[in-house]
Amino acid sequence: MDFLELLLIAVGLSMDAFAVSVCKGLSLRGLRPRHAALVGLYFGGFQALMPVVGWALGYRFEHVIRNVDHWVAFLLLVAIGIGMLREAGKSEELNDDLGFRTMLLLAVATSIDALAVGITFAFLQVRILPAAGLIGVTTFLLSALGVYIGHVFGLRYKAKAEVAGGIILILIGLKILLEHLGIIAF
Repeated sequence: MDFLELLLIAVGLSMDAFAVSVCKGLSLRGLRPRHAALVGLYFGGFQALMPVVGWALGYRFEHVIRNVDHWVAFLLLVAIGIGMLREAGKSEELNDDLGFRTMLLLAVATSIDALAVGITFAFLQVRILPAAGLIGVTTFLLSALGVYIGHVFGLRYKAKAEVAGGIILILIGLKILLEHLGIIAF
C-alpha cells in the first residue's frame, strides 16, 4: 500500500472524529487553543492506537484466512464506509464537556473503525507503525481543525465530512478487491 492510499485511509478514518470535533466546537462557549489540542490528542491518539491493536489481532490470525484476505479487507472497508454514510444524516447531541470520561468514550467510539482497518492492514502486510502514525497525526490535525470550524461555522460540514470519509473507504476497499482479483493493476 503506497503513501497516497494510506493518507486517503487516514483522512477517511478521521472523518468521524472530525464530525464529532465540529460538534464539540459548536458547543463550546469560549474556544481556546487547548480545547482544540485536547480534542485532537484524544481522537488522534485513539485513531493511532486502534489500528495497532487490530493489526496485532489480524496478524495472529492471518494464516487462517490468507486465501480470502482481500475479501475481508473489501468487506470491512465497505461496511465501515456504509456505516459512515448512514451516520451522515443523523444529528448529534451537543455537549461542551471535555472531561476525561466524555472524551474517552467519544475517542473509543470514533476509532472502532480504525481497529477494523488495522485488521485489514495485517492481511495486506502494511507496516503498521508508520501507518498508525499517519492516521494519528491526520486525525489530530483534522480534529483540532474541526473544533475551530464547528465553533465558527456550526454543523454545515459535519454530514459532508462523513459522506466523504465513507466514500473514500468504500473506494479503497473496492480497489483492494479488484487488484487481488487481477481486474486492475496499480
